[in-house]
Amino acid sequence: MNTGTSEQIFRAGPYAEGTNNIGEFLAIVHALTWQVKHNVHVPVYSDSENAISWIYTGECKTRLKRSSKNAILFALIRSAENWLAENELPEDRVLKWDTGLWGENPADFGRK
Repeated sequence: MNTGTSEQIFRAGPYAEGTNNIGEFLAIVHALTWQVKHNVHVPVYSDSENAISWIYTGECKTRLKRSSKNAILFALIRSAENWLAENELPEDRVLKWDTGLWGENPADFGRK
């Protein structure tokens, strides 16, 4: 979501047996790929410290167990990790959303 205009740029899910952290991780990678495709260079914000750390390590370190219900989710994770391995990410591209200062992240759609 573009926080300046409230424009929804993309939306995906929900995914069976998904977690908030996995959703945040995938959303961040999707936002980054969208930026590369459209030659846009703006910060991506997330309120998930786990997802942000996974972005910078290049690995989604979820403890979620694989199952037939969440197979698509793990395929998306693998694809996202591959994208991160193949693309250089500036250190200031993914930032922590300051919920205390700015309120809930609009990309959470009021679900927190």
